[in-house]
Amino acid sequence: MFGNLFEEDEEDSSFVLPGGGGGVEPGSKKAEPPAPRGALNLSGLQNQGGTCYLNSLLQTLLFSPEFREELFSLGPEELGCLEDKDKQEAKVRVIPLELQRLFAHLLLVDQQAASTADLTDSFGWTNREESSQHDVQELNRILFSALESSLVGTTGSSLIHRLYHGTVVNQIVCKVCGYLSESQSAKLRKLPPFLTMSLLRFNFDFTKCERYKETGRYTFPLSINLKPFCEQAERPESEYTYELFSVIIHKGGCYGGHYHVYIKDIDQLGNWEAPEEELKPKFVKKEAQLSEPVLEKEDPLSVLIAILSQEESKSILVDQLGQKLLDTIGVSWNKKFRKQYGPIGKFLHSHSDVFMLVSNATRVALKSTTLTLVTDTSLKNLSVSHELDLKPADGPHWFDLNDSTVTPIHERDIEKQFQGKESAYMLFYRKAELCRPEEAKQNPSYKVPPHLLRMVQEENARLRQRREEFESSTNTVEVHLHLAPHYQLENGALWPKGSTQDSTLTLNFDRRRTVGDFRQAIYQMQDTWEGDMALTLAKSLPAGLHLYNTLTDDQQSLFSAGVTNGSDLFVWNGREVCGTSVQMGSEWEPVLLTLLRASNGAEEQGGAEDASGSGLLRVMRGFPGGTTLEVVCEALGPEDTLLCQEESQPGSSGGGASNWRVFPPSEMHRTLKELSLKDGDTLLVLEPQVLDTSLFSLRGDVVTVTTPSDCRWLQVEFRPRGDRPREGKENGEERRREKISASGNMLLSEVKQSAIEQLDMQEQLIGVECCLRQVDHTGKLLPPLREDLTVREAGVKLMTSLFLCRGAAPGPTQLFLYFTVSSGSSTGAEMEIMVEESITVKECLRLMLKAACLEGDWWHLRKMDWCEEVGDPLMDEDASLTELKIGTGDTLVVTEGQLPPKGFLKLPIWMLGESDESFCQADAKGNHVINGVGNQREGLPSADGLGGPGQFAGHVEISVEASLDDLKIQVLTLPILQDLCVPTPAFLRVWLLEGRRPSRILRGRLQPLKKMKLRNGMELGVQRLLKEEDLGLKELLLWVKIGVPGERKYYPSEELVWDAGREGSPRSLRQAIAAQYGLSADSLHMAKYCPEKYTWMAISSWSQQVSKRKKKKKAENLYGAPFHLKDGDIIGVKNLLIDSNKDFSTLEDELEQQRLQQEAEGRKRGRGQNGGGEPSVEVTAERRGSGKQRKPEVALSINVGHFR
Repeated sequence: MFGNLFEEDEEDSSFVLPGGGGGVEPGSKKAEPPAPRGALNLSGLQNQGGTCYLNSLLQTLLFSPEFREELFSLGPEELGCLEDKDKQEAKVRVIPLELQRLFAHLLLVDQQAASTADLTDSFGWTNREESSQHDVQELNRILFSALESSLVGTTGSSLIHRLYHGTVVNQIVCKVCGYLSESQSAKLRKLPPFLTMSLLRFNFDFTKCERYKETGRYTFPLSINLKPFCEQAERPESEYTYELFSVIIHKGGCYGGHYHVYIKDIDQLGNWEAPEEELKPKFVKKEAQLSEPVLEKEDPLSVLIAILSQEESKSILVDQLGQKLLDTIGVSWNKKFRKQYGPIGKFLHSHSDVFMLVSNATRVALKSTTLTLVTDTSLKNLSVSHELDLKPADGPHWFDLNDSTVTPIHERDIEKQFQGKESAYMLFYRKAELCRPEEAKQNPSYKVPPHLLRMVQEENARLRQRREEFESSTNTVEVHLHLAPHYQLENGALWPKGSTQDSTLTLNFDRRRTVGDFRQAIYQMQDTWEGDMALTLAKSLPAGLHLYNTLTDDQQSLFSAGVTNGSDLFVWNGREVCGTSVQMGSEWEPVLLTLLRASNGAEEQGGAEDASGSGLLRVMRGFPGGTTLEVVCEALGPEDTLLCQEESQPGSSGGGASNWRVFPPSEMHRTLKELSLKDGDTLLVLEPQVLDTSLFSLRGDVVTVTTPSDCRWLQVEFRPRGDRPREGKENGEERRREKISASGNMLLSEVKQSAIEQLDMQEQLIGVECCLRQVDHTGKLLPPLREDLTVREAGVKLMTSLFLCRGAAPGPTQLFLYFTVSSGSSTGAEMEIMVEESITVKECLRLMLKAACLEGDWWHLRKMDWCEEVGDPLMDEDASLTELKIGTGDTLVVTEGQLPPKGFLKLPIWMLGESDESFCQADAKGNHVINGVGNQREGLPSADGLGGPGQFAGHVEISVEASLDDLKIQVLTLPILQDLCVPTPAFLRVWLLEGRRPSRILRGRLQPLKKMKLRNGMELGVQRLLKEEDLGLKELLLWVKIGVPGERKYYPSEELVWDAGREGSPRSLRQAIAAQYGLSADSLHMAKYCPEKYTWMAISSWSQQVSKRKKKKKAENLYGAPFHLKDGDIIGVKNLLIDSNKDFSTLEDELEQQRLQQEAEGRKRGRGQNGGGEPSVEVTAERRGSGKQRKPEVALSINVGHFR
């Protein structure tokens, strides 16, 4: 009815991975287990991105006892087993089975929120349905219909009919004769156990032609008697009475919102407790008049207590507290107290014994002890009321189930949902005569089948084990120990004398153990240590290692002492390092400053370097933060040396001299911390003799530095054609260039006019349109610059080059685009065109075809992405370029072929490892057929295994609903492959190609292509196999090369299918390789090959005990950084028992690396050169208006098997 009309708002934006649990970053020790149930003992449901409507309905069905127990009464003999659902001959009713498992999970598994991923998968939903919100009333109808279809032929076939179906009849009664009609009304003949009502809040305004939401007041009773509406009224009163037990609430408007549900816990499965706000004590005024407290304006504590005590609610918003203080004492907090006490929020936190932050720290109130103190001194008429009875009454209670959050509420809270943007949307009533047995109350396992109880027990056991392992893992911290004998004090910080490996140790330790235990462990490691041992918390700063507080209490735990994962500890005698005392604490934190001083032409020393050819030398140096500026000045130069700080000048970019302020004598006695100097700040050091040069000028306390690079100019070069730069003349026209005086506020039209005049080209360019263009680092001409913009607005930096080229400059509403023509497997030269931004894709295609002198309607457009790869086709040919976010400088590809129909993919197919000559040469060391590996270059197993990119086979057009096997069968119908002998589709391996290189194998024989995230135009490679193959989702196909002992080369590569599902660690991969080759796993050394750089990345398992390398433990999962293993990756292996050389590189690798380095140097030398393409072609088109469109509405559906 409403499709995906209701898109999620901010409250529904959190995305939860199917299967529960959050994601885990690579390198983390253990995946964090799901949180246990809270004190309420009820479980919520995870939101998959837009499934709050589904969660609300599922919770309502769960708390409908009769529905829940009827569903549980259906056993595996009727519904089948989920383990058999993939068997074609099995008759498995997946939807009711998954619903049973979900209900058992919600009732009994100790988890804060359950996942609905398995249930939605049984619906046949994809990520699109799971991230789009729908109408809950529509879902109720479709879900009940799906259940009825799923339960056909079972004892539960009438479940929905028995519980929810009633009968309505129309009565026509004549008041005169009893037969003629005067009024007509509907009567209820049969009442179901459950009554479902929709408040129909969404409507359509036919005047405005738009939807709207009714937010007016709809009242509904907690109990309703339907006797006046029934055909027969002689039955007992209880048969007509219904009690409300669920209210589904919608928050938001008709185009976006969020669902949650108020539910009555009929079986008292949850532990109700008073809402959090009711647990706070209430302050009640006595009749006596308030006396004003004594206000001490110089004491911020007294001022804030006085302000809060005068508030009627005894609390105030934190954001309003500053204004209240200003009104009370006449001066703001920042002016009076911030310098001494810090921000007002920090002050409130530091006085937690007086103030209490509530409502997520948005309000502040006085604690009860503070109120008692105020009462004794000045507020004698205040008293605290603790008369609130927080004990819940007997009977069922109400809860608010909002996705994964469960909150207790009162019955009176339902009245708040009568009206407004957040209001009741759907009501569920239950017959009052339906009584629950006593054994069902507070018994969540009541009527749960034994096989589900066993499943729940196993799941709870797994969760307990995961939590215990996670607790142990999270309490193991990695501490970096810095040993004092290997350090020296330099510029106020500690630096290692030699390599970091010798000066630092890494120790894993349980943070629950004491400091004394930790110290003893270090003593055992450092058996040569003599004398006292002090452990001091340290931190690596840009200036070096700095010490803070020393751990003195040996009975204190590491956690209490502030030692966390990755902490640095300095191990020393507690007095000095190499005979020098060390200053500790935050006030002495070293600051790394950038020092600039005039270059005297002598050889640069101390790591100084010329700052961008400006005549200034730049050097980095650290100083203790507690050092005064006077001491810094004495350390940097002779007497009368000046220190200056650069003045900030917003908008001064684009050239010009820089101004520096000399520190006055009053600031020379202040410390670096007091002056708020931080790491990276720049100081100018001026010795007396340099003030006589033209580089510096001193006026008052301002020093102006004028360097050669401060000139304001732009170099403009005339480009006769749009080609790349070459020296000399071409076509009789000589290249000319001139420096044009310019500023950041100068219009580019003025720059162009000045360039034409200085180049003396007024006569030559009469009647010729020209424009200014920049070039990139490769020398390619960038799009023309708009001449109505200034130099700064266009992003042009002064002291750079522009090129005066033939062609018009774009206007404010025009786009400059590059385009190429792609026909078959070849791509033509790049061309340029200028169009209006409002034209449609179809009009743009027509203009490009005209510019390229092409005809016909068998062309379509694709957009080049930032990787310079051809992307998906622009399917909506009637959309404007602006709507598709196509901007100036984008590249479009005019591609041969018509657009495939909606729901179909057009995929180019390459044959890997095959040629025109032979299909039949087999590689005995892998499951594939290749084409003569002897001619392939050794060192690329992906090449010698697949035979290079292979031969282009053609295109296939196939539905997104088709399976992978269907794709393979259709590939075999291509003309070039019709004679290929393939017994079954399993003898073909399909690769996804990226840059014509195999990147990923497509898995899942019966999985639809839409779930494989294939898009139009994605290139696929097909490889013929020697035997059938069906890779699992967690299985990787790797190429393994064993090193030849004593030589820098490898034996021929072999395929390895590695199952990384259980453990994706280096240890698991090493064991798999050892098992395949019959070697010892401990003697193997592995590395991954990076063919783009011709380098090898060693794969090693980090020790769980102590590592002497100063770096954190690397990720053990090879799927993550830095390895990112995928199909087709090359793994080199060295057997250290017979080969001591751990270097994996070959001679070919070194040659290729040298070639890459030479190419990089060549590109670097050529960055100063310029280049371009052909002159632009200006094409005009009519402007078309564009309107904002919403997402297309998609009908909600649930896929059900056939059971009739």
